[in-house]
Amino acid sequence: MPHRNVRKSPPNSDSARKIGLARALSKLGYCSRQQAFELIRQGKIRLNGSTPKNPETPVRLGTDRIEVEGLALKPAEKIYLMLNKPRGVIASADDEKGRDTVYSLLPPGRNWLAPVGRLDKASEGLLLFTNDSEWNARVTDPETHLEKAYHVQITAVADTNLIESLGRGVQTERNETLGCKRATLLRKGEKNSWLEITLDEGKNRQIRRIFDALGIQVLRLIRVSIGPLQLGNLPKAAHRPLTPAELAALNREMNPL
Repeated sequence: MPHRNVRKSPPNSDSARKIGLARALSKLGYCSRQQAFELIRQGKIRLNGSTPKNPETPVRLGTDRIEVEGLALKPAEKIYLMLNKPRGVIASADDEKGRDTVYSLLPPGRNWLAPVGRLDKASEGLLLFTNDSEWNARVTDPETHLEKAYHVQITAVADTNLIESLGRGVQTERNETLGCKRATLLRKGEKNSWLEITLDEGKNRQIRRIFDALGIQVLRLIRVSIGPLQLGNLPKAAHRPLTPAELAALNREMNPL
């Protein structure tokens, strides 16, 4: 019998495997997974004509029909934005204390977007948004070792010893050793200094915790780059889409040949 060359879908493609309904809504760019849980529990989602109440109900994207309040969902156009986050704004969709969030800075009537990684309330600078959940996961995965650079103003006059200790790592009160990939002095005055600090697998509040362990206060912390993406001269609180060249460069850095 002659050999037949049968083309199969990759084993990890959405058409070849099932995922939970809540995750499917997120992957389609309709809402966050948490919001999907609520919609499903409220009976607003129909799957192939039925109304499941379990957010983990298995779904095969591209095959099963998903409706939200009678409207069939189709994959949303992929969106990739950068925002220059101001200080004092929360990087989440909702805040229980009613504080301003980054979503007040995004265009009205937009598709649902999720922040890529995090910047705490006191931090500023480059923050990405997307409705592409798989791309989001790749950017934030520590295994990609994607470099992120920060300009940091501290209440100390940096010297060689301080710079070297940042590279070696410092012991925190939680008995962790935290350091950075690179630290360079940008400028210094009589009491303060500006450093550029580069991380390639950031942990929660890593830079602030490093300086806390050294007894040094962080006055400002501004993320200026993620991989090849540069904040540049994007005004404070402004946003713009990534260019095709920027997106391709970032993807190449995450998936080197």
